[in-house]
Amino acid sequence: MTSTGEAVQFWVLAVVAVLGALATVLMRKAVHSALSLAGTMIVLAVFYLANGAYFLGIVQIVVYTGAVMMLFLFVVMLVGVTAADSLKETIRGQRLLAGLCVLGFGVLLGAGIANASLHRFDGLGQANAGGNVQGLAALIFTKYVFAFEITGALLITAAVGAMVLTHRERTERAATQRELAEARVRGGKQLPPLPAPGVYARHNAVDVPALLPDGTPAELSVNQTLRARGQVRDVSAEALADLAALEQRSEDRLERKGKKR
Repeated sequence: MTSTGEAVQFWVLAVVAVLGALATVLMRKAVHSALSLAGTMIVLAVFYLANGAYFLGIVQIVVYTGAVMMLFLFVVMLVGVTAADSLKETIRGQRLLAGLCVLGFGVLLGAGIANASLHRFDGLGQANAGGNVQGLAALIFTKYVFAFEITGALLITAAVGAMVLTHRERTERAATQRELAEARVRGGKQLPPLPAPGVYARHNAVDVPALLPDGTPAELSVNQTLRARGQVRDVSAEALADLAALEQRSEDRLERKGKKR
């Protein structure tokens, strides 16, 4: 019999795990699917810890969620999978095969649950009598050693497949530095270094544009990302007012000198 706390924990976390699994399948963006799968893995780790499988719970968080999923996200960003790519069926009949695999997995899962409910099984105290890590190692390297080796081979195959997907054959010769410079000159792009941000050395912030000799802001002095976000501080009117005041002071000084003479 399970206690009330265990029952509440199971039903709450089970809902979170199922929602995360559905989001993994239904999300259009691969990154969102990976993050949903990471959340489901964390919930499974909590289940392991609650059932006394401390080693599996820590491994689930450190290895699978912290290492394997981060590696998967790195591969996704490296390959550049987009929402449009994920909707294309590159293998003929893959949806039918995926449906058959889901059906087979459901049959195996149902058979395992039915077998556990019909037969007597050892309790956690007996399974962890010699230690949780020792008992798990004895099972992996004796009874389930073949399945363990097959899993390792699958992970190695997945890593090799990821490297194959990221490999790109170069179809043309790489341009030299001289060719790139000539193309830049012919394209009419900015040849000298870009002007630094700031207005007459009174502002050194990156979001303050520099001013040209006529007082207008220099468009190239501010990063285009800040300009797209609308985070550029326009001080051109203030600067023009200051310039007008300085010119007026200079004229006043000239007039005073002329009167003294």
